[in-house]
Amino acid sequence: MAEFNFSARLEKLLRKISDEQVDAILIRKPENLFYFSGFNGDSSVLFISKNFCKLITDGRYTEQAEHQAKDFEVIRHKEGLFVKLAEEVKNSAVKTLGFEGNFFTVDAHADLKEKLSTVELKSVEVDSLRQIKDAAEIFYIRQACAIADKSFAKILNFIKAGVREFEVAAELEYIMRKFGSERAAFDTIVASGVRSSLPHGRASNKIIQQGDFVTLDFGAVVNGYHSDMTRTICVGKASMRQREIYNAVLDAQIYGLEVIQAGIGGKTIDEKVRERLKSFGLDEYFVHGLGHSLGLNIHEEPRLSPLSKCESLEVNMLVTDEPGVYIPDFGGVRIEDTVLVTTNGAEPLTKSPKNLLEL
Repeated sequence: MAEFNFSARLEKLLRKISDEQVDAILIRKPENLFYFSGFNGDSSVLFISKNFCKLITDGRYTEQAEHQAKDFEVIRHKEGLFVKLAEEVKNSAVKTLGFEGNFFTVDAHADLKEKLSTVELKSVEVDSLRQIKDAAEIFYIRQACAIADKSFAKILNFIKAGVREFEVAAELEYIMRKFGSERAAFDTIVASGVRSSLPHGRASNKIIQQGDFVTLDFGAVVNGYHSDMTRTICVGKASMRQREIYNAVLDAQIYGLEVIQAGIGGKTIDEKVRERLKSFGLDEYFVHGLGHSLGLNIHEEPRLSPLSKCESLEVNMLVTDEPGVYIPDFGGVRIEDTVLVTTNGAEPLTKSPKNLLEL
């Protein structure tokens, strides 16, 4: 087991509070609740300043919170979360209060503003504090990737003509749970035949046919941390056209591992891999960004895409490398690894074979 360093995380948050010139901050997004405190219940809020760390929750979670969030004073509310929160804020003499504007709903903000009419509320973005992963996070993501790899090896024995996509998805998720995954990282994608041209073709009732491409996009979760992996296989012998498309995507994916490096921006990396597919005449069929980060969420910043805001990857960031080609009425191919940015380049954490498998 790897231990999370919550003190170091809180130090980062306190520096953010100082930089944003707020007296205290509210943390309500579940991923950030866990990241800063270790608490994984819901309907709760963290109230944090340089002078105190408070976790407000209800009777369902007080015992759990006291066990998980050892750096926090646990406060139980009985008349409503925001009622108790407002009481705590007023008693703290906070004048300017930060909150997660990208998570609070309009109604929640209005309610909070009404209850704290004398306090200035300021939207503060804190998700970026999770972009560079610490040693414990990398440890658990490696475990989630290993489960995905072992599960892929097992599911190959199950996939055949006559089996429905739903059945493959159910079996794959069951295998991952047997290997130790808390749950599926997202709705498992199983897209076969012409449906493999759908980038997010969730498993359907379609029966897999001989000669079909089958795209499997799936991930495991360990201690809240996700993995993400895609492999495309062929049921039976692949046609020449299928081989051409597959080899082009594989070439681009391997090239992506070469260009993903610390110091390179997300747009630049995406552009380089896109140009690689263009050399095969397939760039028009690559309809999404090259990759995204992941951790406590399956999709996080930074992104590798034409719209990426990341000017420079940093060591211990995680991204996916997932070029794809999707041709309507024909099918598609995607190959994806979860990748750790290191001082020496890109380390793929998912290690399943990427050569074309013909089952």
